[in-house]
Amino acid sequence: MLVILTTLALVNVAGFPYYRLSLGERVRSPLHVWLRPSGAVGQSAGILALLIFFFLWLYPLRKKYRALAFTGSVARWLDIHILAAIGLPLLVAIHASWRFDGLVGLGYFAMLVVCASGIVGRYLYVRIPRSRSGVASTREEVALERRTLITDIAAATGLDPFVVERTLSVSGSSGSTGIARTLLHLLSDDITRWRLTRALRQKLADARGAQSQALDRDTLDRVVDLASREISLAQQLRMLDATKRVFGYWHVAHRPFAVTALVAVLIHVAVVVAVGATWFW
Repeated sequence: MLVILTTLALVNVAGFPYYRLSLGERVRSPLHVWLRPSGAVGQSAGILALLIFFFLWLYPLRKKYRALAFTGSVARWLDIHILAAIGLPLLVAIHASWRFDGLVGLGYFAMLVVCASGIVGRYLYVRIPRSRSGVASTREEVALERRTLITDIAAATGLDPFVVERTLSVSGSSGSTGIARTLLHLLSDDITRWRLTRALRQKLADARGAQSQALDRDTLDRVVDLASREISLAQQLRMLDATKRVFGYWHVAHRPFAVTALVAVLIHVAVVVAVGATWFW
């Protein structure tokens, strides 16, 4: 997917000399036959963008119907959904030749809002504890996973589990009031977790250098990863109710823009096909 995004970015960069021209100058450019909205490259990008746009609407169906579990986990679907959504504005920009007037501009603006809000949604989604299948975990399941992680860390380091638990304990407010305050708490937790795991790595590395029987490098990396996961679960559990509430608000804001983009795209496609402004019609 990264290769595709890079290719789309390069096409946009390569077409910049054409896109910067006025409409009158464009028709005299040798690139016009290729990069105009109805050109071979421009309209091919539009068709591909339309297919991807319809594909994005399959993700809500995967979340809603468990019978589609054979197509992959919800988490995997979400990753593909976000990557496709990031590439979509680049495709639409190629198709529109970087001119966003009228209905196309409305649809493109709505698409950018959906893309940006999708990134925020992903950030919130991964901060709600989930199983490997993507289903939200209960508090009991999170507590069990934390105990398992602490036991594994204790076994790897030779420390007492109670010492490990105290060392990795985090404190802070539950961030139970306001969307902005909740997001600030989540960002603060990310910074705190990074600082704690960095300090832990340095402490264990120093012990490794001082004692010949200390942790080897692979074990050190594993312990730090386990510690990071344990701290993350503790933070997520503390912020769970607030995060779920903000995630609910996000759904309310995300969907109207997605529907707006869908309506704008459908009207645009219907008009283009009706007037025959295509290289295949």
